[in-house]
Amino acid sequence: MKHKAGFVNIIGNPNVGKSTLMNAFVGERLSIITSKAQTTRHRILGIVNGEDFQMVLSDTPGIIKPAYALQDSMMDFVKAAFQDADVLIYLVELGEKELKDEKFFQQITSSKIPVILLLNKIDKGDQELVEEQITLWKARVPNAEVFAISALENFGVPEVFNRILELLPESPPFYDKDALTDKPERFFVNEIIREKILLHYKKEIPYSVEIETEEFFEDEEIIRMRSVIMVERDSQKGIIIGHKGSAIKRVGMEARKDLEKFFGKQVHIELYVKVNKNWRNDDKQLKRFGYNQ
Repeated sequence: MKHKAGFVNIIGNPNVGKSTLMNAFVGERLSIITSKAQTTRHRILGIVNGEDFQMVLSDTPGIIKPAYALQDSMMDFVKAAFQDADVLIYLVELGEKELKDEKFFQQITSSKIPVILLLNKIDKGDQELVEEQITLWKARVPNAEVFAISALENFGVPEVFNRILELLPESPPFYDKDALTDKPERFFVNEIIREKILLHYKKEIPYSVEIETEEFFEDEEIIRMRSVIMVERDSQKGIIIGHKGSAIKRVGMEARKDLEKFFGKQVHIELYVKVNKNWRNDDKQLKRFGYNQ
């Protein structure tokens, strides 16, 4: 039996559903999904294994014009996605007209590798609008195959998955066949805590936060972990903790529930808050948190 394997990289503007699409393909909540832009900061690989294939999916940060060093690093992850893809997925949402970066758009339209353009969130509009948009994108990206989908409702996703399989090159697998991702367990602990912060805090707070899991001990019954929430300013520390610790308590409770689902066992988590001034513009700190390649 011939074995196929390849890298399938998903790119697009912030908030178009890249993480939802990858999770629909992989069947696990690997990428955090919230309604706030810039949720994904890293390039996260999700691996789908079959008897005769391995599809390595890559969810990248949404394309933005960088305002500080952290965002420069996020866009480097997007650039890397062009370099090693066997199939490129360009995800747009219904009503969208352009990519936020003209250079990236030119790379897509001149790509020598197969491009699949997915028009997402079609459950949000009528048939006429969907057809108009399909015509628009076929004209704008003539080298792409266009599919209309709803990643959230799983509509059209299996058809796209089968088409990607057809396009994958023959190759042995790149990772163990039981691997789900290339990221360590602590990475997902950090992401789940960060998701709760994105959901419960407003304005700049979620974007000023980084999580570091300093301890992770697992035995048969329980996983014990200790995570630090880094903020940039003293005032942010107070907001994260909340009145008599109520806000951080809620983050801890909700994160624990999700972590127990993710790991399939009991979790005990301790959360602390530390001020780490200006970490988003500090190359050393960015490297420590895994941003600078």
